[in-house]
Amino acid sequence: MLAVLTGPVRSGKSRFGLDLALSSGAPVVIAVGAQPDDSEMERRIARHQADRPAGISVVETSADRGWLAAVPEDACLVVDCLGTVLGGILAGLLESGVEVADASAEQQAEEAAGTLVKGLVTRTGPTVVVTNEVGWGVVPATALGRLFRDVLGRANRDLVDQADAAWLVVAGRCIDLGAAGREVSWPTT
Repeated sequence: MLAVLTGPVRSGKSRFGLDLALSSGAPVVIAVGAQPDDSEMERRIARHQADRPAGISVVETSADRGWLAAVPEDACLVVDCLGTVLGGILAGLLESGVEVADASAEQQAEEAAGTLVKGLVTRTGPTVVVTNEVGWGVVPATALGRLFRDVLGRANRDLVDQADAAWLVVAGRCIDLGAAGREVSWPTT
């Protein structure tokens, strides 16, 4: 089973994702990509760690690109969050100060995201992906920011299209995306 929880930052996605994973009855492994680069990130990581119940395994995605294959198939994998995991991959594609992502970087980014999405979708064990919705605001000022926004947006859509269940989490409330329409039509009234 693949479940996706998407939405804005601090909406409750991580809590719902962990609750969902714990209800699976399988051992839980959380994949995290955040790096403690400064004191603020250290505090954010510590808060997430404190919120996790004992007995949950953690895999750092930035340390090993083969991390997904190392997660036992009988475990419920929680990716928290896809944006951080993809961000770590994409950060190495552009040099600092690059103003425009060239076609090669865009292709590499799409391939990396596609490989990750395929790995999550084809995983036989239960999988919960927590991700952020990006692109609802201003256009990022940097090439890496724009590349990230585009790649994560497409990865989210691909995951939700193939998921068994998906929710948009807003202000601590879950909206079932499976119940939402996939087509639009002109109103007849």
